[in-house]
Amino acid sequence: MSKAAKSKYHVPSLEKGLDILETLARSQTPLSLTELARKLGRSSSELFRMLAVLEARGYINKGQTTGNYALSLKLYELAHLHPPVMNLLEAASQPMENVTNVLRESCHLSVLRRGKLVVLKEVLSPARVRISVPVGGRFSAVETVSGRLLLAYLPAGELEAFLANCAEYAAMDRNGRHAFESKLAAIRETGVSTAVSETHLGVSDAAVLVGNPHIGLCAALAVASLRTSSDPDHFQRIRSQLKRCAQTITQAMGLDNDSNNLL
Repeated sequence: MSKAAKSKYHVPSLEKGLDILETLARSQTPLSLTELARKLGRSSSELFRMLAVLEARGYINKGQTTGNYALSLKLYELAHLHPPVMNLLEAASQPMENVTNVLRESCHLSVLRRGKLVVLKEVLSPARVRISVPVGGRFSAVETVSGRLLLAYLPAGELEAFLANCAEYAAMDRNGRHAFESKLAAIRETGVSTAVSETHLGVSDAAVLVGNPHIGLCAALAVASLRTSSDPDHFQRIRSQLKRCAQTITQAMGLDNDSNNLL
């Protein structure tokens, strides 16, 4: 049973229908009534009427020759009725405000668009001295922590296509490309992209993944902070708070994300 079904409120028929949809979504091939019953630990008679309703409403298809069940495209259609960026920004709004108040550092949310890193949202720090990254700003993906984070989680084919059209990557020599690829590997290992004084002296950058790249819906949540000698654990605290904030946003979007196990 899914995590959502473990709440204190139980609607058995709804849970049964959701279990069917989630099981079909995970299956590589259509499933028979008997196979579904075995996977869900239910009797065939329990599932028969539910399958008939889901088929009538267009959520699943039944093979004409095999009688096996598979998902239709209706869930995909419904998901695209609500713009994903609006969903992302709505889910991120309060968690970003919270993490900014805790860290007293500005944070911003970015995505890859047309070969560049584009900033979608920023929440400014309440501190008198703060770093700002303008909403709508377009930056190099290979030369920023957020860009490298998102590139690290692209499928291999998409990453190759992206870099083939990237001027900054084309300008690198063999050693530069090897170092860049090592950075992406490290990001996949830790789930965090970081840099110290990469573009400005005294500025530390950290970014973590929001969303789920497996469905093409993800963003980079980042903080650019001024290094301070009075708090040697400041950078580690930023990374910890960012991961917590990213998890909250991802869950608010109705997604699962364990960035250490996505690839």
